[in-house]
Amino acid sequence: MDIELISTARLDLVPLSTAHAADMATVLSSPALHTYIGGEPLSPDALRTRYDRLAAGSPDPATVWCNWVLRLRVENRLVGTVQATVTAAGSVAEIAWVVGTPWQGRGLASEAAQGLVSWLGEQAVSTVVAHIHPDHRASAAVATAAGLTPTDEWQDGEVRWRRATRP
Repeated sequence: MDIELISTARLDLVPLSTAHAADMATVLSSPALHTYIGGEPLSPDALRTRYDRLAAGSPDPATVWCNWVLRLRVENRLVGTVQATVTAAGSVAEIAWVVGTPWQGRGLASEAAQGLVSWLGEQAVSTVVAHIHPDHRASAAVATAAGLTPTDEWQDGEVRWRRATRP
């Protein structure tokens, strides 16, 4: 699966590289972003190390890591990330998203998630899933906008959301 640039109305989803680490450390610097996902903001060096690992790809040949940074074209700046972990011979993708605090509330995460889900459907991914904390209303709204619906399944205290992209 070749990760490529994805464009939406306002965003370019740019394949992640280590060159994005310094800018993204600033974008992701708010501790509030970790309320539901845990952890803490990473330094530019720690983020560079993480991005190096992600860019190298999954050590499991049956799993593909797809990662993008979100560039808001009107501001020409990075504002967040989206990712997909594709497994099961390319048929299932688990997605996630994050938008920096200053850019939240503008529908950017929903737009990015919709663009990602559309692209995954073009790659023959048949099922898209996300795991969302039950109290995280903003992420639930993003998942809904991307066509995912909650299931009765739970994993690590989060609800599994699902969408079939192919019949």
